[in-house]
Amino acid sequence: MRRLPPLGAVRAFEAAARHLHFTRAADELAVTQAAISHQVRLLEEWLGQPLFERRGRMLALTPIGAAYLADLTPALERIAAASAIARRPANGPVRMTVLPSLAARWLVPHLPAFQAAHPEIDLQLTTTADLWDGRDTRFDLGLRSGPGGWPGLNSALLATETLTPLCSPALRKALPASCTPPDLLRHRLLHDTPKGNWGRWFSAAGYPDLPVPAGLNLSDSAITLQAAVDGQGIALGRLFLAAADLRAGRLVMPCPEQRIANDYAYWLVWPPRLDANPAITAVRDWIRSTAQTENTETEQA
Repeated sequence: MRRLPPLGAVRAFEAAARHLHFTRAADELAVTQAAISHQVRLLEEWLGQPLFERRGRMLALTPIGAAYLADLTPALERIAAASAIARRPANGPVRMTVLPSLAARWLVPHLPAFQAAHPEIDLQLTTTADLWDGRDTRFDLGLRSGPGGWPGLNSALLATETLTPLCSPALRKALPASCTPPDLLRHRLLHDTPKGNWGRWFSAAGYPDLPVPAGLNLSDSAITLQAAVDGQGIALGRLFLAAADLRAGRLVMPCPEQRIANDYAYWLVWPPRLDANPAITAVRDWIRSTAQTENTETEQA
């Protein structure tokens, strides 16, 4: 049988140690300062070690107290996460955090198909550029770009990041039928990163010395693709994000045989504790299947 300290005393210690203030800990836990002091003393007696010391008017952790807090904090976070899952209704919403560009250009165009396949699932999206580490229990899944291999998260590769020039059909008509890389320089180049990607593409296409003009610099992949759709120039677009525009004919590839791979890829991530949730599993399976189908179509384009 596990020998555990009084959990109320543990809670009081963690709050007091985080604030280094008994009154603030009492306010957080909605108890009196005397109750916090009593619970901390109870824990110190159980451990046989002092956890706090007074330095003048300041409260400080002893070395034992600091080490105990460092071990205790992740354990309490796991308890909180497990409790949030246990309290969650089986038919509750599935909450996903998504990169804005990935949401706008890839996920949202596919949502009608998802809703038709799973009308019983309430899928809720939050767009953010922040990386979700899985500990924030407000979310169940994440769609992100990166190198992969995030500690504490399961991950599924959706697509490698492949880039090729993309433009509107009207702009394509202004290019020669047998378009070569130098022909692209007759029009504005669109950049969503520093000019290095265009330089890499020209080198891979056999023109390493071709100068890359400044063009139009945009900070977001989705905005860059929209600028290409609007005929403002030629984007070195990410095929995974541009798939819906290519299918609809809003974008075309003037040099379809010339593509380069990026170091990053697109991933679906989730914490291992959610492996068995049926609704989350259904969303994961649908996203992976949709991405696989789209990858096959893009490779054949």
